[in-house]
Amino acid sequence: MRRTRVTALLAVACLAVVAAGCGSSDNKSTSSGTAPTSAPASAKKGGTLTMLASGDVDNNLDPGYSYYQYDFILDNDLHRTLFRYKPNDTTKPSPDLADGDAQISNNGKTITIKIKKGVKFSPPVNREVTAADVKYAMERDFLPQVGNGYANSYWPDIVGAKDMASGKAKEIKGITTPDKYTLKLELTRSVAPIVIGAMALPGTAPVPKEYAQKFDEGKKSEYGPHLVTTGPYMIPNDANGKITGYTPGRRITLVRNPNWDPKTDWRPAYLDKIVVEEGSDPTVGNRKVLDGESVVANPVDLAPTPDFLKANLNGSKKDQLVPSPYTGRTRWVALNTRKKPFDNINVRKAVNAALDRNAMLLGFGGKAVGQVATHIIPPGVAGFEESGGAAGTGVDYLKNPSGDPQLAASYLKKAGFSNGKYNGPKITMVADNAGNQKAAAQVVLDSLQKIGFQVNFRTTTRDTMFSKFCAVPTNEPEICPSVGWLKDFADPQTMIDPVFNGKNIVPNGNVNWSLLNDKALNAEMDKAETIVGDQARAKAWADIDKKVIATAAAIPWMWDKPYLVRASNVVPVLNKANAAWDLSSMSLK
Repeated sequence: MRRTRVTALLAVACLAVVAAGCGSSDNKSTSSGTAPTSAPASAKKGGTLTMLASGDVDNNLDPGYSYYQYDFILDNDLHRTLFRYKPNDTTKPSPDLADGDAQISNNGKTITIKIKKGVKFSPPVNREVTAADVKYAMERDFLPQVGNGYANSYWPDIVGAKDMASGKAKEIKGITTPDKYTLKLELTRSVAPIVIGAMALPGTAPVPKEYAQKFDEGKKSEYGPHLVTTGPYMIPNDANGKITGYTPGRRITLVRNPNWDPKTDWRPAYLDKIVVEEGSDPTVGNRKVLDGESVVANPVDLAPTPDFLKANLNGSKKDQLVPSPYTGRTRWVALNTRKKPFDNINVRKAVNAALDRNAMLLGFGGKAVGQVATHIIPPGVAGFEESGGAAGTGVDYLKNPSGDPQLAASYLKKAGFSNGKYNGPKITMVADNAGNQKAAAQVVLDSLQKIGFQVNFRTTTRDTMFSKFCAVPTNEPEICPSVGWLKDFADPQTMIDPVFNGKNIVPNGNVNWSLLNDKALNAEMDKAETIVGDQARAKAWADIDKKVIATAAAIPWMWDKPYLVRASNVVPVLNKANAAWDLSSMSLK
């Protein structure tokens, strides 16, 4: 991305690495571990690394659908996107498949990108990647059967994109390929920096149309089970392309892509094989990692429990606990504004007031792993201070992080419950069953029951929670307590627009979990998308953050900075932008 035009828009504050108290505000346990973000010069090539996980990737490895942190860990190894964040960078993605920075016209409405020559698809496609493969990848991101969660957020201003999304067109006329290695995009508004920023997401990983189009027909794309890749690794497949190295809920195997040319890539890709073993319990799994060899824990769904952290942060293996900086992520409880009783703002405010967010934080490990959130834009992202910083936006229902039952009762009375207790129909809450997530959700349950709610409480694996419930508006329960958002790239828009703008609600893969569709707020977000200048953008999106909090549709409860666990013979590399392992840069001793 052109520095002179883009970096000012995508500015982000520095992230600090902190290892503070664990489990409570008084515990001063520390780890001497660091957050390494580059491979050492002495890194060895070869070997197999195993990553233990609790659940599965969401959906089926299709890069057009991928939109969760767990997905991104593997996408980084499997695919070449136009741009990508190097492990040590959170502010400016580097050209990956792109052969240099994007060129933006003077009016900000035309983007031209050259792609690298010599990049090839894995078997059975085998041929060289062209610009047409990126064009098709971006077009299929708008297909409902693919279920992309961000194309409508960041790319609706590409000429013809809305016609593609509505089914009126079979291609996007604003994306053209003047030659084999050139991609050109025409925009309806001057939003080029945001369009380019989103090109670091998996949706620009090239997809061969002649191979994949038949899989994209029907109600749900079947491209994922027939995946081909362009990165240093691939999923083993048969002669017809059907992947054989993935057993949902059990195992994912990545092997070297024989068509990958290291001369075209900056990933070192030291490992011969990466195996993801799924179904681990967080306590047992992290202990297995700490005592094992050539193994790491998935930081997304196998985060160390509070007891594990207390036992090991000062122990003999403390250096195997790798602290990360603030992730640029906020966790919140989503209240379904389309369903009763949460279509009533006073009921939503009552639940906000009742929730013991301190107890939720303790369920994750206390101040060692984060702090209680008070709004959506997190530390380290532009707009954080303008939103109120740690103090919050000033609403009364989030002032007491331990909950305020009396205030909750007053809001329930305003909602028509004269005794200050909810006595309406039973509601459903679906949560992640991973240890820390389940503990936090249990706090939500307890807080709801104290103010009168009867709750059908269900837990399931994270991938099922999203793909069957919380990301499907027609089947979404009243409460999804285990949602959260990691910035897509370094701009405050990415923390607000995809998850609260009503225009981004989609039938599948939906990330506006509160189903918030406030017309005035939508219009304000649409206007803020075009604002130029880092300070002006920070202020505009901070103002919107305050208004989102004023809807009480989401209850922010944590800004996190987790620990990652590794075996002693694993040379760790952290990808700061994703706050997770950078497996393509890791090696074994």
